[in-house]
Amino acid sequence: MRNNARFAHVQTFDIDRVAAAAGSDPDVLRMENLDTDVPPPPNAVAATARALTDGQGNSWLPFNGLPVLREALAADLRERTGLDYDPARQILVTSSGTAAVMPVLLATTEPGQRVVLTDPTYAGLLQRVRLAGAQPHLVPLRVEGGMWRLDRDALAQVTEAAAIIMMSPSMPAGVVLTREDWSAVAEACERLDAYLIYDAAMERIVFSGHPRINPCTVDGLAARTIIIGSVSKEYRMIGWRIGWVAGPADILSRVLVAVTYNTTVAGGFSQIGAAVALSEPSGVAEAVAEYQARHEAVVRALDGLVPLVRAAGGWSCLVDAEELGIGARELSDRLLARGRVAATPMTAWGEEVARRYVRLVYSNEPVKRLDELRDRFTAALT
Repeated sequence: MRNNARFAHVQTFDIDRVAAAAGSDPDVLRMENLDTDVPPPPNAVAATARALTDGQGNSWLPFNGLPVLREALAADLRERTGLDYDPARQILVTSSGTAAVMPVLLATTEPGQRVVLTDPTYAGLLQRVRLAGAQPHLVPLRVEGGMWRLDRDALAQVTEAAAIIMMSPSMPAGVVLTREDWSAVAEACERLDAYLIYDAAMERIVFSGHPRINPCTVDGLAARTIIIGSVSKEYRMIGWRIGWVAGPADILSRVLVAVTYNTTVAGGFSQIGAAVALSEPSGVAEAVAEYQARHEAVVRALDGLVPLVRAAGGWSCLVDAEELGIGARELSDRLLARGRVAATPMTAWGEEVARRYVRLVYSNEPVKRLDELRDRFTAALT
């Protein structure tokens, strides 16, 4: 049988391998997967339950999403960007944010064209670029002062690209882009005549002392930016699988075709719950404060023991395994076997930079449990 070149360089997340090895042992610190025990908004849960009981949203139509959710998204986007998005022509509901990535790539790139991402980056973005037939071009993140920074000089040296994919805060590194970073992205998009595909899934999960900037507020980016969002992280509604795309109407018309002929429509019950989460108080600020406390617990526990790179936001941070003289896969295995910590190696999450690191997700374990990390890492390293 013939091989399919589209899959030749696609790698697995490695999350499922670590999770299967951890099993259901309650002693294991579950830091391998981007789940959270911070509950979703009660009002969204209640609205979803009512929709199920009343039979609301139990339809294939409309293909671009329920009007109530698209209108809620337009209001939310106005707050984030200062722009007025037409709910009928510039906003499209999808079956999760990650499910929106492939349709957006199909609408903005041709096979063989380059797409710029960071190294490290979310594996779900990187591997979808490959599946779409495009070619990833990775611009490194650099560690400066114990935190990640975008290598703007490397971005300025890119000579060809159809699109640039950026996330802020990013997975898995937790880097938050500054206004200077976004200005460099704007310059690159203009010079390359490229779209910006902005993964906004964690935009509000920014820790104190760091900027929260939507790229549409930066000169030169609004007309080129395609926003992909979801309720999974900010609103802790992972199981709802509701995302969206917003951007120029001409691009959204193409994205809609790709979405319709792939997933047809996102779940109506979940859309109703998502609309309530977007429209009413949903505990985002309180959740961010909790995630920041958990991040600080990880930093405190591992201070001076391992080379940990601090996050400026998001749900995870990275440990440099190679600086410890261990490969990332080996450190992951030793953490689970000796320290009872499930953590994913970043071998599929970039190239030269990412493969050095192991990710620690702090969104699914309380501070009290995270305080155990020092003893658990010490056991793994001896």
